[in-house]
Amino acid sequence: MHKFLSSDIEGTPMVIDNLEVQSYEMNVYLVQITADGHTGIVFNAKGDPMRFHSAGHIREFFAHCDIKNAYMKHDTPYDEMIGNPPKATQSMALPFSMTLPY
Repeated sequence: MHKFLSSDIEGTPMVIDNLEVQSYEMNVYLVQITADGHTGIVFNAKGDPMRFHSAGHIREFFAHCDIKNAYMKHDTPYDEMIGNPPKATQSMALPFSMTLPY
């Protein structure tokens, strides 16, 4: 898996074939992108996966990029913890608009 550094993305307009927003609990989002034939998570300057805290934060960060396809996946561990049957092996992907509000 490729590491995309946030500092490289911020300063350079780039074409992103797929942008996957991985939604977790407590308003934490990670972003995985596919660009130039590489797929990987966006990392911050410290070398940690970059945490985004809202859909707007993601849209603003990637506003200068040409996004071909964007979607969101939500994963939660709570179903099995509260006695529900195990979740499906495949997550559902929902369209994610990259349009900034005016």
